[in-house]
Amino acid sequence: MKENKYDNEIFFKKYSQMIRSQEGLKGAGEWSELRKILPDFRNKKVLDLGCGYGWHCKYAADNKALYVLGTDISHKMIQTAHKINAAPQIDYKCIAMEDLSFPAHTFDVILSSLAFHYIKDFEPLVKNIATWIKPGGCFVFSVEHPVFTSYGTQDWYYDKNGEILHFPVDNYYYEGPREAIFLGEKVIKYHRTLTTYLNTLLQNGFQLQHIIEPQPPKEMMDIDGMKDEMRRPMMLLVSAIKI
Repeated sequence: MKENKYDNEIFFKKYSQMIRSQEGLKGAGEWSELRKILPDFRNKKVLDLGCGYGWHCKYAADNKALYVLGTDISHKMIQTAHKINAAPQIDYKCIAMEDLSFPAHTFDVILSSLAFHYIKDFEPLVKNIATWIKPGGCFVFSVEHPVFTSYGTQDWYYDKNGEILHFPVDNYYYEGPREAIFLGEKVIKYHRTLTTYLNTLLQNGFQLQHIIEPQPPKEMMDIDGMKDEMRRPMMLLVSAIKI
């Protein structure tokens, strides 16, 4: 069963209060690095899988994309995207990315931001993406880093005074579901190794271009808790070309 926590009223309200929800791309800690590996969108057809509020769709449209389709499983996400990130060349569709179907070579660029760790079966999705994208097309995505997803709780270990000791990494090679706490709510995410992420691309006709473990930008270091983000990787950014 595909989980859709984001249509839960309480969870969505908490998500809407996050910095990245309120400030858009500039409020996302990984954006300064992700932006560097995005392709030229001019006259391109773009698919955004798990588009959320549609920030990346609007960025592609603002950078002269010919057509952009943003898809998300959450009705609340799509409704918000329509309100705050609309443009004539953008369409939004409420559908799980696993249920999508397109003719071969439909898109020049396929994006996904922090969504694949909610997907149970990564390989079938990548096979589809490899079909949907044109030869020479660009595939760019961000996910939670395997170091961050491996143990499951996604929280630090603390001492008796509540001070951070370290971040737990365990059961790394045992891929599969993890019960995490995100925004104070239980959420199911799927852990997979770095090898799985990268080899799945290579085995499906992609050539790797960039692998980035983004550090928090200097201008965000004054945000509460941000300095601790230097102690372990939280995200992984990947770009690849379809050959």
